Amino acid sequence: MPSDRVTTPFNARSTAEDVVGGVDLTGRRAVVTGASSGIGVETARALASAGAEVTLAVRDVEAGERTAADIQGTTGQLVRVAPLDLSDQRSVAAFVTAWEGPLHILVNNAGVSATPEMRTAEGWELQFATNHLGHFALTTGLHRALAAAGRARVVSLSSIAHVQAPIVFEDINFHERPYDRLLAYGESKTATALFAVEANRRWAGDGITVNAANPGAVTTNLGRHLTEEDYANLPAYDFKTREQGAATSVLLAAWPQLEGVGGRYFEDCNQAGRHTPETPLSGVADHAMDPAAAERLWQVSLDMLADAQRA
Repeated sequence: MPSDRVTTPFNARSTAEDVVGGVDLTGRRAVVTGASSGIGVETARALASAGAEVTLAVRDVEAGERTAADIQGTTGQLVRVAPLDLSDQRSVAAFVTAWEGPLHILVNNAGVSATPEMRTAEGWELQFATNHLGHFALTTGLHRALAAAGRARVVSLSSIAHVQAPIVFEDINFHERPYDRLLAYGESKTATALFAVEANRRWAGDGITVNAANPGAVTTNLGRHLTEEDYANLPAYDFKTREQGAATSVLLAAWPQLEGVGGRYFEDCNQAGRHTPETPLSGVADHAMDPAAAERLWQVSLDMLADAQRA
């Protein structure tokens, strides 16, 4: 973990609107995945309000169109919508192929959580396939567009759920272990943090910075698979509004003072400290910042995608 911890004037109660106050993103193009609901909407709204040309990359295009109309109504900015199903590699490839020109901001916001045991067409566990592999294929596929932009930023959404879930590389898809939907979610969010570490290492020379963001606890559709028992067993989170939940993503995507900062994990609009038993609801675990694990995950991800293409 980088020792020069980054702090900002913002905190857990700051909103996305607070973060972009005075920021000018005119001429910059942004993609926000999963931006038809939840914090993705507020992330896209804040970027558009600062002048960015925003594309909502969504599975439900009709919902995306409604969201785009709403954001246009509040910001006056044209907002585009494009289909993207991260669990379907053909959909990811189609989005990448259709994209033209530079891309300045990519917020990998979409995700699924605590799903019953489900698998993609490739046989991959759904949460890992969607939260990590889909975004991995999307971002690597858009690398040329990001490099062409100059000073591009990628934001990879993680979660405090990662802290109890180092990646079990020998059984990523739960073929040998009994399926545990909460553990699978945690491992997928460890993967999104590790992606930021390795992508930043590889791409900083291309002018691309990549960071991980924990939005905090927010009540959204992401929790639709959680049961009453799950909620009863959750820690006593201090829940945020959607506008507050979007703030850390927007900070990493747009705040000028973070120029050149990458490979880090942020929460509550500041770089997170190390997770410890004394700070159970905050911080980043060592296994989510481990450079060796990040490099290994990158190669494993490439291999999985290559195997799928050969099948």
